[in-house]
Amino acid sequence: MIDRNRLAELFDRERQDFEAKHPQSKALYDGAAHLFGKVPMTWMNKKAGGFPIYLERARGCRVWDVDGLEYVDFALGDTGAMAGHSPQPTVDAIIRRVADDGGLATMLPTADAEWVGAELARRFGVERWSFSLTATDANRWAIRLVRALTGRGKILFNPYCYHGSVDESLIVARSDGEGMSRPGNVGAPVDVTETSRVAEFNDLAALERQLAHGDVAAVLMEPALTNIGIVLPETGYLQGVRELTRRHGTLLIIDETHTFSAGPGGATAAWGLEPDIVVIGKSIGGGIPCGAYGLSAELAERALGRTDLDLVDMGGVGGTLAGNPLSVAAMRATLEHVLTDQAFAAMIARATEFAAGVQRVIDSYSLPWTVSQLGARAEYRFASPAPRNGTESAASHDGALEDYLHLYLANRGILLTPFHNMALMCPQTTSADVERHHEIFEEAIRELTNH
Repeated sequence: MIDRNRLAELFDRERQDFEAKHPQSKALYDGAAHLFGKVPMTWMNKKAGGFPIYLERARGCRVWDVDGLEYVDFALGDTGAMAGHSPQPTVDAIIRRVADDGGLATMLPTADAEWVGAELARRFGVERWSFSLTATDANRWAIRLVRALTGRGKILFNPYCYHGSVDESLIVARSDGEGMSRPGNVGAPVDVTETSRVAEFNDLAALERQLAHGDVAAVLMEPALTNIGIVLPETGYLQGVRELTRRHGTLLIIDETHTFSAGPGGATAAWGLEPDIVVIGKSIGGGIPCGAYGLSAELAERALGRTDLDLVDMGGVGGTLAGNPLSVAAMRATLEHVLTDQAFAAMIARATEFAAGVQRVIDSYSLPWTVSQLGARAEYRFASPAPRNGTESAASHDGALEDYLHLYLANRGILLTPFHNMALMCPQTTSADVERHHEIFEEAIRELTNH
């Protein structure tokens, strides 16, 4: 239904407009001679306008760039700023730790750590917690533990899942359902099929076939796919995963790093899941680097009872800065005062408004698109019906259309997550912010379809 010539003309216009509005950002990008890929981290090169917007400051759900332009931010650091940018309670806790209490890298515990562990246990239902600096590290360490405890070598993933840069997770399914390395995998240490198995999301039969080999230590999964767009679980699927993993003696790790948007206890609490391990990262620290993994009491006792495992020094399940006083103070302040149960209720209400408004526009223009919502997060997809697994979701990708919409919105003060048409609400997001998105989104569609 999309006139590709019209799309190309509009995109070219928007790109010229973007360059004209952002001379300082362009100059900084053009002059970056000492950064790999010209940016601090290569993901920042995901940019529809030819160069990234350079940050000047951010607060709440607002971002200001170096050219003085203001944006309503629905990207929120790809969930890293789910609490909003620089939430005051978190900022106050950081200042106290840095200026008053001091001690940022002492390798000593603080009282805040037990409070955070207890709060995470309350929210997610697993009792014993340990900290990292990223969810990627938390996943790596959890993988090492489950291999040690089960005596099995392989981990099972869903194609196009998101577990950070964990080597084992970069596996997708071939047409016959068996695994292969995900395209673009950089410098894989070994063939990924040596370490991993794969089964499509929402496919219990495929999962059972893979678990029947008897060599899978754990299924590591998002309860809803997020890195290839939001793919929601079908009725009974997650309960089936839990039943199959138990039947085959396989542990279940739920990664809530992105699905934390489902509610104060993530999808684990919202959907009544029963994982052996929960992993979470970034958003619980209000922007300060952090991650955590929680184990069931039974699993924790099994690990601590193993005298052959070095859990104190060189066993591979920790890092010098993990659980440092600053990140733990930020986690406590964010969980206690910002991402509260009440805050989530308001965030989910805003996301519901967002999804309903986008659906109205889609219906008005008879577009074959869908909207998916995951608690405080919503996304529009260029497919109908909505994809049911990662492979279908990848096949529905339309890079040109996505870039046009992202650039059209950015040129008018709205930022979406750059990897998707995904919008996240934070405690400071208002109904007016959501409505502003809808107005501009509809303008973009009206121009594209010549209505």
